[in-house]
Amino acid sequence: MSLPLATLGVYCAETLPGQPPATPRLPLAFEPLLFLTSAHQALQQHNHPVLAFFLEDKAAGQTVAQLYVVPDFAASGRARSPGQASFGGVQLAPDLPVAALHLLLDAVEATLRRHGQRQLEVRGYPFCYDHSGAATLAEALRQRTYEVVLAEENYYLDTQRDYEAHLHRSERKRLRKCYRQGLVVEQEPPLLLPAAYAFIAACRQERGQPLSLPLARVEALFRAFPRQHFLFSVRRPSGEWVAMSLAIRVSARVLYNFYQASPLAANDVSPVVLLNEGLHDFAKANELSVVDLGISTLPGGVPHDSLLQFKRHLGCVASLKLTWHKAL
Repeated sequence: MSLPLATLGVYCAETLPGQPPATPRLPLAFEPLLFLTSAHQALQQHNHPVLAFFLEDKAAGQTVAQLYVVPDFAASGRARSPGQASFGGVQLAPDLPVAALHLLLDAVEATLRRHGQRQLEVRGYPFCYDHSGAATLAEALRQRTYEVVLAEENYYLDTQRDYEAHLHRSERKRLRKCYRQGLVVEQEPPLLLPAAYAFIAACRQERGQPLSLPLARVEALFRAFPRQHFLFSVRRPSGEWVAMSLAIRVSARVLYNFYQASPLAANDVSPVVLLNEGLHDFAKANELSVVDLGISTLPGGVPHDSLLQFKRHLGCVASLKLTWHKAL
């Protein structure tokens, strides 16, 4: 994209805690990722104001980049993007040049300094969501002396690749065992969310993996975005659940496996291998190209080696997810 910088300007709007964040004044030149929409930002419970920045191409009548930032006035003076979500960062139009992105970031940093903020932390979306956009953002931040404070391996299933053909032989055996035992993948109705949440919570408690969101918050997300949130299960022939996934359609090309769990008692069957085949098939049937299985990191940023190996055995493709920091 070749843009005359003179046609670009930055619109900044601040909203108070508890109020919906600002929306762009001009139509977006890209499909916003779900977590980077004003409607989703409004449900992120952090009790801080939100600063919204929009890079506008006045000649084209479009918004070509956006960033939501949550300042911390009371404590550390560290502003963050996101306030409370899996990722934040700048989303931008295809082929937007680095020079144009600097205009936005100049305004962001100057505004934060005026608000008394001393640091900015940006947790980006995985590169597999938008390789070009993520690379452009990374280059712009590098030029502005941002430091990468966390580089995580993010793994995803490519729906253009056959699922079973790319499984490790050990996982292929487990998948076929699921078939022999009559296990099936089901898409569950949203009315079963409380039971599904309780199932996931119990499974994760067994493994020492607490849930990041309470049921009430998950229910609010299902109500606000019913076409983007899904429940998938694996059932025995008796109807008993042996695995469950809460998945989110983040964009027209990405299905995010947000919560996934199975009980320790089902380890002999490994139903999660079958469950991920179901997610892969659902995504492919709906013309989604990425099934994001997320990062594999323990508290403190330490790699979760066994989970990393499992994702590799599923035939997942590695992608980067970066978090940057800058002293203002």
